[in-house]
Amino acid sequence: MIWTVPNILTTLRLLAAPGVAVMFLYFNRPWADWFALVLFIGAAITDYFDGYLARLWKQESKIGAMLDPIADKAMVVIALLVITGYSGMNPWLILPATVILFREIFVSGLREYLG
Repeated sequence: MIWTVPNILTTLRLLAAPGVAVMFLYFNRPWADWFALVLFIGAAITDYFDGYLARLWKQESKIGAMLDPIADKAMVVIALLVITGYSGMNPWLILPATVILFREIFVSGLREYLG
């Protein structure tokens, strides 16, 4: 893998995904909520910049194209797991989380099929 700035940002986002859940191991609520939110927002910002910089600097790579959607899905899945886990398995949160996860998997499968 070529370590370009966009690939480094994507790798950092991959590492930040489990960090959202880890915040709840080391901090009590509400601090864990805030730290996880800051980490999630930081990862979302890097998601924008890794694609923007890769296109701007013409550093698009196959590994980056593969890792970017994986990092996105990891962030979404882990955030949903933490939210549903701490909600006491509230059915009003489980249903939307299930729909979101279904959409993530469906879109991934559709992209793979069409690719």
